[in-house]
Amino acid sequence: MTEIDHDDAAAPGLAAIAWRVACPRCGRGPLFDGFLAVAPECRACGLSLAGHDSGDGPAVFLIFILGFLVTPAALWVGMTTAWPLWLHAVVWTVVVLGLTLGMLRPAKAAVIALQYRHRRDVSDEPL
Repeated sequence: MTEIDHDDAAAPGLAAIAWRVACPRCGRGPLFDGFLAVAPECRACGLSLAGHDSGDGPAVFLIFILGFLVTPAALWVGMTTAWPLWLHAVVWTVVVLGLTLGMLRPAKAAVIALQYRHRRDVSDEPL
């Protein structure tokens, strides 16, 4: 494995790590093996990712955030259109599931990156 510089100035930003779903140390290697399973280690820098677990935090954040954003939109559409009730159920179920599944990986990557930066007992060499 190559030795990389652990300088704070060279560390990738939280948003970059979250959107690229990349290693919290180098920002290059993939963070996940599969859809949500954290990889055992970074393929680019060798950081052990086995101790990093985000738990249910990202899912809870998304439930609150998407509920806050989608509920007013659903109410507004319901008041301004004459959709049948079954169509509302189908449309808003697809919207919520799509947004949740689309945002779950970046949310989990952001929480893992925050753990890496702020929990010294889990990370091998914190930034």
